[in-house]
Amino acid sequence: MSDFPRFPAGFVFGAATASYQIEGAAAEDGRGPSIWDTYSHTPGRTANGDTGDVACDHYHRYPEDVALLRELGVDSYRFSVAWPRIVPDGSGPVNPKGLDFYDRLVDELLAAGIEPAATLYHWDLPQALEDRGGWRVRETAERFAEYTAVVAGRLADRVPRWITLNEPWCSAFLGYSVGRHAPGAREGRGALAAAHHLLVGHGLAVRELRAAGVREVGITLNLDRNLPASGSDADRAAVVRADTQHNLVWTEPLLAGRYPASEEETWGELITGQDFRRDGDLELIGQPLDFLGINYYRPIVVADAPYREADPARRVATDNRYAEVRLEGVRHTAMNWPVVPETFTDLLVDLKERYGEALPPVHITENGSAEDDEVGADGAVHDADRVAYLRDHLTALRAAMDAGVDVRGYYVWSLLDNFEWALGYDKRFGIVRVDYATQRRTPKDSYRWYRAMIAAQRG
Repeated sequence: MSDFPRFPAGFVFGAATASYQIEGAAAEDGRGPSIWDTYSHTPGRTANGDTGDVACDHYHRYPEDVALLRELGVDSYRFSVAWPRIVPDGSGPVNPKGLDFYDRLVDELLAAGIEPAATLYHWDLPQALEDRGGWRVRETAERFAEYTAVVAGRLADRVPRWITLNEPWCSAFLGYSVGRHAPGAREGRGALAAAHHLLVGHGLAVRELRAAGVREVGITLNLDRNLPASGSDADRAAVVRADTQHNLVWTEPLLAGRYPASEEETWGELITGQDFRRDGDLELIGQPLDFLGINYYRPIVVADAPYREADPARRVATDNRYAEVRLEGVRHTAMNWPVVPETFTDLLVDLKERYGEALPPVHITENGSAEDDEVGADGAVHDADRVAYLRDHLTALRAAMDAGVDVRGYYVWSLLDNFEWALGYDKRFGIVRVDYATQRRTPKDSYRWYRAMIAAQRG
């Protein structure tokens, strides 16, 4: 069918979710509190005061959700493991009922002919570790390695693909600098320490996964295509600072064994004297990866701007003298994100040009759109804008592959409508609608389009 981009044999098609966004059962079977439980239960933090206490009730309804995946025809399902469900206090006693849940999920997937892909950290840090400093301190990275060993010890024989961290940019900067994500801090050096310790935690987790004999190890980054608002030197310099904070702070240590050359220009006094960096950290962080996971949604247009906070002692890590500018003349999603599919191609090609042979094979671990879905008179969700978004971004992905980028798989975000973090349940990314009052699942037109696209590859 001409509407579908074509991909090579063996290309992996999947769907993705995350534990706190769908599982619910927040206080069941020994699960401990996470920073997102604390944050979402704090008045004023989330839209409508929404929490993940129930979410999509996936903890109890996972067989129904696996059946949706089987009907969709995906090769792989990317889920995340909830750290506080496994080690409720972040360290110490292991909760066997938590491991049992993921045992059941993995076995259900395998029985359906679906390859499990596990993410070890999708933002639900045990609250007990945050109380001891969270990602600002190195201990959290060390505890993450211990937790990784526990999970791999139970699941490594059946889960071939592992992701250490999901979008550490959000954990470090939205969580510890912007304050829009848990734990809701607004800091400068604390956020930079968190970014480094997340990478250290990744490196330690890679060692544990290798020791457990897993087949594929990677990390997922939400890389952004940053564009200048004008051709001025000032705006082009602002793009360098935006690239440093969003992209290079991760890719340079992971893929090039160095810290960004532009970090001092980006963070000024905040970057000096970073005592949380230790000898040997770059070697630990930069261990070879079997794949790089990339989450991509939209480009960001940036313009030069002054510091928002004059006092360096009070400056947050995201105060990098640039401002985001709305891109006119294109459609925007319900998240107010511009839809420019060709920037997806550009980002991947630029990444290949920057890192060359050091860039491992790529999996697109998230891509999708939140839209203002409505249930029609026929009871269906005719989400034409989401269908167009997926079609155009898969076409842009194919163009990057044609330009020489080694992409091995694509996971749509998301299988289900879910708890969209601080935005609560107002934003819907799913290709399956969830009626939160009844927990009824209704596949949308985008689900049927994705199913037909996958089937066309095999026809």
